[in-house]
Amino acid sequence: MAGLLGRLHRIRHANAWLFTTMLVSSCLSLLASFVLSVEAVTLAADPNANLSCNINSVISCGTVGSAWQSHLFGFPNAFLGLIAEPVVITLAVASLAGVRFPRGFMFAAQVVYTVGLVFAYWLLYQSMFHIGALCPWCLLVTVSTTLVFSTLTHVNIRDRNLFLPPRVQAALSTMIRANLDLMVVVIWMLVLVLAIVVKYGDRLFG
Repeated sequence: MAGLLGRLHRIRHANAWLFTTMLVSSCLSLLASFVLSVEAVTLAADPNANLSCNINSVISCGTVGSAWQSHLFGFPNAFLGLIAEPVVITLAVASLAGVRFPRGFMFAAQVVYTVGLVFAYWLLYQSMFHIGALCPWCLLVTVSTTLVFSTLTHVNIRDRNLFLPPRVQAALSTMIRANLDLMVVVIWMLVLVLAIVVKYGDRLFG
């Protein structure tokens, strides 16, 4: 049993696992961004268009896509995903091929993706508490962005790319070696699901 746990531990901390997780997550986010971009163009042509994910009053891409929050910079937010995710995909594929990026590049990637994560959760907050509807493709972007962020953070802590004070670096390194970061992500996802269920309850399926 101890041998199996040790093997799983090594797999989970290996580049193959981390960057494959990053690659799959960023591909899912790119797919969702593409669908959202197409839907944004459809809504621009016909604001009353019946989108495929307009399921009920809560699960409604049309409601979310028509809100001002979905065009915060004067164009559909999904266009940002079409720009950003190919960069993450390239980083993941290159890393799987054995490329080691400079420390400054990985630090910059962490900063930019942290901003992206904050933006994704701001949009989720707006959807839940101001727009009053959820978009399944937007939720996929939120989840996949969280997974990319967690794997990127894991790699950058492991490889000491974040220019942290020694004591902070040591504490975080110990945390990821103990797989506490995985526990944080699992709890994070469960809290997200619970928040949605508590907020909307049976209306999700009505």
